[in-house]
Amino acid sequence: MAQKCVHQGCGKEYTDPEEKCYYHPGPPVFHEGQKGWKCCNPRVLTFDEFMEITPCTTGLHSTTDKPPQIEEKPKVDEAALAKKIEEAAPGRAPIQPAQHAPTPPPPPPESEDDDPSLEIRDGAMCRRKTCGAHYKKGDSRDGEKCTHHPGVPIFHEGSKGYSCCKRRVLEFDQFMLIEGCKTKDRHLFIGSGKKDKAAGGGEEVLTTVRHDFYQTPKSVIASIFLKKIVKDTAKVEFLAKSLNLDLATSDSPPKRYVTEFPLFGAIDTEQSSFKILGSKLELNLVKADGASWPVLRSDDALTGEILQIGKAGRA
Repeated sequence: MAQKCVHQGCGKEYTDPEEKCYYHPGPPVFHEGQKGWKCCNPRVLTFDEFMEITPCTTGLHSTTDKPPQIEEKPKVDEAALAKKIEEAAPGRAPIQPAQHAPTPPPPPPESEDDDPSLEIRDGAMCRRKTCGAHYKKGDSRDGEKCTHHPGVPIFHEGSKGYSCCKRRVLEFDQFMLIEGCKTKDRHLFIGSGKKDKAAGGGEEVLTTVRHDFYQTPKSVIASIFLKKIVKDTAKVEFLAKSLNLDLATSDSPPKRYVTEFPLFGAIDTEQSSFKILGSKLELNLVKADGASWPVLRSDDALTGEILQIGKAGRA
C-alpha cells in the first residue's frame, strides 16, 4: 500500500521503504523578504521560487518524522524598547513604531488555459498553487478537476494562509496542507507558453528554450539555445542535480529565461563550468559518478535509445 512521505521538499507517495528520498531536514527561514531553508544556502524572494529550491539531503522516506518549525525573526516589543531608550537618554525624541510593510501585490494574472499549439512535457506539474497534478502523456484530459489557491501566501504575526481564503494556521507543515479553495475544469501545465509578458518591464518571459547535449565518460556538454545573452547579468548556479538559470538578452524588448533546470544525474558543482556564446549558453557538467545519461533533463521522456559516449543527443 502506498504511503506519503512527510519530509519537507518530498511529499512523494511510495511503496518501497528503501527508496531514496530527497528532502530538506532544516526548517524554512523567512527573513526580511528572503526565503529559504536553514539546511542549505539558496535564498529567493518569491514563494514560488522557495517551493522550487532543490532538496539538499538524501535519505529514506518517512511517514512519522515531524517537520522542524519555521524560523522567523523574533518580534520586538517596540513600546518597551522605546521606554528603555527614553530611560537611558531622557529628552530624546521618542521612537515611532515601525510601520509594517504592506502585503505585496498579487502576481500578474496567469493564462487560464494551455496553448493548444504547444506540446506539454510528460511529467509537467500543474502551475497553480497547491494542485500538484502531473501530466501523463497519452492520457485523456477529459474530466480534469484542478483544486488550487488563486491568491498569494500570507505570513503575518505567526499565522499563515492564502489571500484568497480565510483559513489561517500556525505551523508551516499545516500551511502546506491547506486544501485549495477554488476548482477549475482543467489543469494549467504550460499556460501561454513561450510569450508570457512580465509585469511592468515589457520583458518577454520564456518558459521553454531548446537544448541538446553530448557526453564523454566524465562530462556532459550541454547547450541552452538563447541568443544575445547579457554576460554581466547572467546567473548560472550549479546544484547537485539541477541548475538555477536567470538569463536575460539584449533584444528590444529583452527576453528572459528564469528556471530551475532539473538534471538527469548528479554533478560535481565545484568542477562544472559554463561559457556564454553568441547563440547559446554552453555548460560543462562534470559527472559525480561517471554514469551515462540517456537524457539531459530528469523530466525528459526516456526513448529507450542507447546514447554513445561522445555522440550528440538532441532533446
